[in-house]
Formats: sequence, C-alpha cells, structure tokens
Amino acid sequence: MKKYLFLAALFIFGAAQLEASSPKKGKKINPEAKGVASINRATAEAHIDFLACDELEGREAGWKGGRIAGNYIISCLKQMGLQPLFDNSYVQHFEAAHAERQKKGQRWQIHPDSIAKLKQGVHQKLDMRNILAKIEGKNPNEIVIIGAHYDHLGYDPMLSGDQIYNGADDNASGVQAVLQVARAFLATDEQPERTVIFAFWDGEEKGLLGSRYFAMKYPEIGKVKGYLNYDMIGRNNQEDRPMQFVYFYTAAYQAFGDWLKKDIETYRLQLDPDYRAWDNPVGGSDNGTFAKLGIPIIWYHTDGHPDYHLPGDHSERINWNKMVDITKASFLAFWKLANEQY
Repeated sequence: MKKYLFLAALFIFGAAQLEASSPKKGKKINPEAKGVASINRATAEAHIDFLACDELEGREAGWKGGRIAGNYIISCLKQMGLQPLFDNSYVQHFEAAHAERQKKGQRWQIHPDSIAKLKQGVHQKLDMRNILAKIEGKNPNEIVIIGAHYDHLGYDPMLSGDQIYNGADDNASGVQAVLQVARAFLATDEQPERTVIFAFWDGEEKGLLGSRYFAMKYPEIGKVKGYLNYDMIGRNNQEDRPMQFVYFYTAAYQAFGDWLKKDIETYRLQLDPDYRAWDNPVGGSDNGTFAKLGIPIIWYHTDGHPDYHLPGDHSERINWNKMVDITKASFLAFWKLANEQY
C-alpha cells in the first residue's frame, strides 16, 4: 500500500510540474517571473498530502516513516535533475545518541565525543539522514542555503483517538516550499551567481540535530553567505488575518525587509507580513544553527496555532493560498540571496 501511495504521489507531482513549467507563447519573461510562475497549489498539495498522510506515521526521525519521507524527497530531487551535494549521494548520514530514557534532563547528542561517552553505558541510538542537493554557481567561493526540516513527532499508541502527529504544517509545508523553490531556480534557465544548496534537515524536533551536524561537518561552511529557513508556513495564527505571517530576518541586513515589501507589490502577492528584524536570530528553528555562526538569515513562519505539536495538524487545515504566496515570496528572496550583493 505504501509503495503505491508513494508512486501515486510522485505521479501527481510530475504532472503538476509539467503543467507549471509549460511556457507561455509569444511572451518573453524575465528569469524571476519564470520562477514565480512555476510555483503552484497543485504541487504543494501533492507534496503535503503525501508527507502528512497516516501511512508515514508522523515522520519521526530515525523511524520508518521518516525514512520513507526522505526517500520521497530524494525521488523528487532526482526527477528535477538536481545535483547531489556529496559524492553522488543526496544523503548525509549521521548518528545521534541519548541517555537511557529514565534519565531525565538529557538531550540527544551528535558530537562524536559525546556519543562515545554515552556508549559506555546503556543508551538510545538513532540513525538519521539529511537530504542535500545543489546548483553550482558562477562563483564557487560563495554559497547560500535554503532549508526545512522534514521530521516530525511520530505517533503515540497510547493516545485516545487520533494517534498520529501528521505534521502537515510542521513541517511538510516547509518541505514543499524548498522543493518548489528548487524547481523555480531550474525554471529560470539561468545559473545563479552563488552556489545554492537545498537542504532537508532530519532530527529538528529532537534538538536541531540535522542542521547542527551539517554545520559541524560541512567543510565549506565558511563560504556560506546566507541561510533561508522554513518552519510552519501553512496555518493561521489569527483567523481574522488569514494572510498574516511572521518574517524574521537578521536586523543588520535591511535589504531583506526591503525585498519583501517590493516583491509583494510587484507580484501582487496576497500577504500580510509581520516584519521582525532580529539582532541575534538564534532561536526558534534551524535558523539558529546558522545565526550562531554569524550567517545572515531569513525565516518564514505563520506563528502558532491550536494544532501545534498535536495530532490535529492535518493537510485539510492548510491555508493553501497564503502558503503558495509565501513560497513565491521566498523564492524571490532566495533568488536575490543567490545573485545580489547585500
């Protein structure tokens, strides 16, 4: 059943991709506009409906549902023809360890020394995978990264009623955005100035493990000039402001705020942003991993809602129009991160 569901999702994704990438005859469109035109609701629904379905059992990091989600993302990257980041593989494997579960106040560890210490006694272990692809830029000495975590909380067989934490908003909504932005870059038919990395982090819900491991091990982390993050871009925090979302960015980079204001006007995006310039944006999500290294960040987030970290985070509750316009706005921002001085 899972195999057929997986194949059906890829078929729907491919059909949506073909439809969205069909050129308009008789019109010359600038690269940015080509990218924006490729982003659509049908593709968003195909991705989220699969990633948040019950059969994936909440995509917990290191568990079967999480591995299926990772395989789906890899299949999408292959279908687009994106180049893997490392040695012909999209996967960055890493191990995490934790003290035996009755020892309270402990955290999952990814540093080799910490893991070695835990292995001296009774401990828990998980094998996880970051999924990473790239487009080479004209200047290989500068890199920008766009990322979202693809894991969620799994399931709890002791819950009464719905036992699966589907995570449609948290964070299948962000995963679909990274995938659509990757396709939008290809739709521009132009090589970016900087190399761009498309990242899908594992283990965020267990303590930003995937992004932290990447930052610790990636040999070219010193070349990274900017990071754009998604974590929950699909729901409403205030029902009387259905197009509201929070736009966090590093305060020292005023251009980041100016870009969004201009793009909303130019592309007539139906968005109501809450601009939050942040002197030191080290909290909240995977953006913190990069902010701690002094890398400027942008983070899209639609704020909390009643189903946050609960089984009710289902795809039918997504605000599709807002999420698609956030995805378009973020493509425009990432295009500028990849091509402009700021």
